[in-house]
Amino acid sequence: MGRLAARLSRRIPKVTSYHLFRRRGAMSHRDTGLLALLNQAALYRLLQRLLLRSSTRRRVVRDILRPYPGCRILDIGCGPADILEDLPGDIGAYHGFDMNPDYIEVARRRWGPRGHFACQRMDEVALPEQGSFDIVLAIGILHHLDDRDAGRLFGVAHHALRPGGRLVTYDNVYIENQNPLARWLIARDRGRAVRTREGYEALARQLFPQVESDILHDTLRLPYTILAMRCVKTL
Repeated sequence: MGRLAARLSRRIPKVTSYHLFRRRGAMSHRDTGLLALLNQAALYRLLQRLLLRSSTRRRVVRDILRPYPGCRILDIGCGPADILEDLPGDIGAYHGFDMNPDYIEVARRRWGPRGHFACQRMDEVALPEQGSFDIVLAIGILHHLDDRDAGRLFGVAHHALRPGGRLVTYDNVYIENQNPLARWLIARDRGRAVRTREGYEALARQLFPQVESDILHDTLRLPYTILAMRCVKTL
């Protein structure tokens, strides 16, 4: 099994969503062996379907993203853009960026004109229109980034948002009295920069003074702990 996984992983591009911000040599993400198989969109989506509770994405969109008619959304590390399945059809625009070409190809085939998809590194230069977005998404990204790279992500999101717009993040988190199985699973995640609630919020407040966060315990069919943050651009 190990040799088979190694052969398969050599055929998979070692380019993931997290390369959007990771510096060369950063050790905040592991992507070897069987974990590398998740770079294939089909396997990644299958795992999501197996683990996610059926209502999770709908609840996240409704209660945390809170899209509204005409809003413009930028999705940093969009993956196959499965979030579009639960976004209302009356949003103004959806722009998804990811460095994994397989993810982007699947998103383009599946969603066509419902979104604009780019396989490229995300930075201020790559922004479609600075200061024009109402919501920026960074779903499952921060816990793959060290503090310096996470700061770059917050900077890009701040540039992208209009005043009053918000960045929404969604990541594994360590908390006190955590379910032992949840902590064990999180410790084995591909992301090596899982933080406490206070750690995530401290990074966000360097650019976003107004931060709200929620701890979610029931997103997966297994015990797990997620922190969702809403960071509002006030200037």
